[in-house]
Amino acid sequence: MDALFATAFELWGTPTSWTEVLAFALALAMVGCNIRQIHWGWPLAILSSLLYLLVFWRSRLYGDAVLQLFFAALAGWGWTQWLKGRGQQAGQEAPLRVTALSPRGRRWTVLACAGLWPLTGWFLLSFTDTDVPWWDAFPTAASLVGQVLLGRKHPENWLIWLAVNVVSMGLFAYKGLWLTTVLYGLFTVLSVVGWRAWRKDLQRPQVHHA
Repeated sequence: MDALFATAFELWGTPTSWTEVLAFALALAMVGCNIRQIHWGWPLAILSSLLYLLVFWRSRLYGDAVLQLFFAALAGWGWTQWLKGRGQQAGQEAPLRVTALSPRGRRWTVLACAGLWPLTGWFLLSFTDTDVPWWDAFPTAASLVGQVLLGRKHPENWLIWLAVNVVSMGLFAYKGLWLTTVLYGLFTVLSVVGWRAWRKDLQRPQVHHA
């Protein structure tokens, strides 16, 4: 295990492991694929999630660590959705494409985030030795909802990621995971880029990507 966390370099006085460097690169490539709706982003998500599981567990960010297992599982589901999933268009089944949530869907999204956050925080506070249970709980809970919306190609997923990324920047900076803090800063910008790109896609015919 120690070999996985051999120091690649120091960033602002804190050692950065090769595991974190590789996870950083894979995660950045994954978001680039997601913005362009390229399905290869999903296997990159699986690999990045498994690496970040190790990074977060070592930093006692247990909520984010366990979240990576859900991410890996949801990435497998999302991959199948993007390749074989079906949507609705004019009352008929159609290939999965970017579609906005209905008002009811938005309400359920907000309720899901609001319900999962305190539940996750209570679990972390009660059953782990994390020193940031509520900070850790918010991105954990909201990310699950965002991942489902991403898998179903709802552009609102980018708004959830925007909130998750901003909170996560503070969390990872507090833990001294500076490279990951930089990554989530980039994610914050890319969330806006993704939102704008997917909103534009609502106005044009679906483009099939390799």
